[in-house]
Amino acid sequence: FPIDGIICSTHWGKPLSDPDPIIFEQTMKGMRTSMENAKELGGDMVLLVPAVVNPQVRYQDAWTRAVERTKRLAEDAERLNITIGIENVWNKFLLSPLEAAAFIDEIDSKYVKFWFDIGNVVQFGYPEDWIRTLGDRIARLDVKDFKRGNNSFVPLTKGDVDWKAVMTAIDEIGFEGYAAAEVSGGDLDYLTDMVSKPMDTIFAL
Repeated sequence: FPIDGIICSTHWGKPLSDPDPIIFEQTMKGMRTSMENAKELGGDMVLLVPAVVNPQVRYQDAWTRAVERTKRLAEDAERLNITIGIENVWNKFLLSPLEAAAFIDEIDSKYVKFWFDIGNVVQFGYPEDWIRTLGDRIARLDVKDFKRGNNSFVPLTKGDVDWKAVMTAIDEIGFEGYAAAEVSGGDLDYLTDMVSKPMDTIFAL
């Protein structure tokens, strides 16, 4: 199987939004190394969580720093022909599809796209809405399910994701890239019954 993309391991603990260059430069370096590694492995994408908002880092500051520093990384991405995939996670940043789209548009590079995690927005939004708003800004999909009632991730098709609506939206934007199940690992029976078969069911909708 091809290795289509990898993750930069430093981005959460040492985000680009940190004011301290000793901290954020570690992710700048980590992203450049990850892009080089992806290229060597035959992949074409590196996942990046671009910012973390917290009591010490205001939203506006996180936005300004993340945009400026991701633009710098986009120059390396262009040189290597690697795409930077911005992921939506629970980092109190990019909390709506409008903000997510605006973030990508402000960076203004075809080498910076969105790595959209379907399950991560169910707590406060609707994946199909995000997909339609982001449109061709989406380059990858992470597939997982979420149950609002118990506020937790659950096996595929057992949560509150409206998979029919999601697949309709995916068809509408013409997405044809990779979609990976982001779920717990397990043995062959688990991977067959709890991952592969539900994924087939979802993609058949």
